[in-house]
Amino acid sequence: MHAPIPFSTALRERSSSAHSGSEGAGFMSDLMRGAGSRDDYIALVAQHWFIYEALEDAASRMAADPVAATFISDKLTRLPALEADLAFLIGPDWREHIAPLPTTRRYVARIREVGATWPGGFVAHHYTRYLGDLSGGLFIGKLMARRFGFETNGIGFYLFAEIGDPAAFKDHYRAQLDAAPWDEAEQQRVIDEVLVAYRFNTDLFTDLAAAKAASVVA
Repeated sequence: MHAPIPFSTALRERSSSAHSGSEGAGFMSDLMRGAGSRDDYIALVAQHWFIYEALEDAASRMAADPVAATFISDKLTRLPALEADLAFLIGPDWREHIAPLPTTRRYVARIREVGATWPGGFVAHHYTRYLGDLSGGLFIGKLMARRFGFETNGIGFYLFAEIGDPAAFKDHYRAQLDAAPWDEAEQQRVIDEVLVAYRFNTDLFTDLAAAKAASVVA
């Protein structure tokens, strides 16, 4: 008899194609290969602020849940870094110059919904964002630094000063996923919500590309 597949492995395998599709979205691939502009990067950072404001607000409410709380760590908090990045990239009045795109509004609404009512759904979005940040995000930060001449200002979002070993942190996180007391049906619901999160990410890149095209026409 084969041993059951750990939940973290099943989650990674079931979401791998969605993850690849999100990374390959045109707006992001242009930014990664040097075809995107500094303004494109700023637009992405601005949308991240809305997403992480919702996610970290949900984390503060989910901290009392015994399952969700095991995934929450101050070492992952991104909002202060995003705000410092925006102040550097736009100026002290950055809040007056950013607005959520349509997908971002829907994404934020979904995070707030599950973050108020469903620990597994909150973990799905938490996993999708933060483990991605600790994987490809670290590479993206280095790439943006080279592309736009940043040192640490402007890419603080991608710097995890309190996590000395991202690989070990991710292994621990996956062990927590495996230990979560979810039955098979709940595990499937969490996987489905991770796929929802990836679709939001892909749709956001589409929105960013459309907003860029509209600004060029204008």
